[in-house]
Amino acid sequence: MKHLYVHLPFCPHRCGYCDFVTATGRDHLHGAYVDALLRELAEEHDGSSVQTIFLGGGTPTYTALPELLRLLRALPAARELTVEANPETVTPELARELRTAGVNRVSLGAQTFQPHLLQVLERRATPADVEQAFGLFRSAGFDNLSLDLIYGIPGQTPAQLADDLAHAIALGPEHISAYELEAKPGTRFTIAHGAELERQAEQMEDYFERVVSTLTGAGYRWYETANFCRDGRRAEHNLGYWLGRDYLGIGVGAVSTLGSERRRNTSKIQRYLQGRYDREIELLDEETRSRERVMLGLRLDEPLPLRGLRAALDPAGLARAATLGLAVDGGETIALTRRGRFLGGAVTAEILA
Repeated sequence: MKHLYVHLPFCPHRCGYCDFVTATGRDHLHGAYVDALLRELAEEHDGSSVQTIFLGGGTPTYTALPELLRLLRALPAARELTVEANPETVTPELARELRTAGVNRVSLGAQTFQPHLLQVLERRATPADVEQAFGLFRSAGFDNLSLDLIYGIPGQTPAQLADDLAHAIALGPEHISAYELEAKPGTRFTIAHGAELERQAEQMEDYFERVVSTLTGAGYRWYETANFCRDGRRAEHNLGYWLGRDYLGIGVGAVSTLGSERRRNTSKIQRYLQGRYDREIELLDEETRSRERVMLGLRLDEPLPLRGLRAALDPAGLARAATLGLAVDGGETIALTRRGRFLGGAVTAEILA
């Protein structure tokens, strides 16, 4: 196991579109939760170094700083240690302490630079908060910063998307993630904005192409469907997922994939604090793992090696995709063309057996 995910669920507020495991109004549990994390880590990992660690949430930087630092100092050594941060939680002290504790990559949740769209998303940060947080991390010595953007926000115009991309590029992050807004059915966000989301759906392909064109034109490598980097600064932790590598997830609601088993911890924080993980277990046969390897691998801009994966492909479907200029069958590898990458999942579905 070379990749470790640590889930910190605490947030001051749950955004309407969020479907992650989060906890609000539980600030008094921060210390007990870190205790539980360290207990699970000791049970599941021998303490040896790993390649990457990712602290996600929730809002990891909302966790009380002494407890966050206690957690960070207890983690195994890693080549890449990423922490997600919300701009409004970032202070000079937080930025300095994270760097001192060994964090060498931060993923900053900007989402948009339009104040009214931040309100639609129920985000508490302002565009000024994003710029200030980014500057604080730079001042603290971080040279590997990622910005998260969302497009397809209800009411967003092409001009506003262009402005968001321009703001992000001007800050000069090493990495940008740009995701189409995905609001799960039944969430209060979908209930409130469902009609507008349906109206905008036809624009999403155009928005996607605008994102890719703008960021690649600014020198970013479109290395994964929704991710862009400069100077080789790919997200090494997420790359482990896309390459089908095993990973251990600890924390409430955390998912692990280890060999032929995928498991998910309980989403109930009180059960987790008691050490009762109530794990959902999914056994993964070779066919499932091969299909997932193809689906995830074709999100990348590098050819996917086909050793052991041919059985997961539909030869006729692959031939059709190649004839249409959507995929390239290199014999020992397969890759989507640029146009194929824009169509993404539809092409992959055609190729899979």
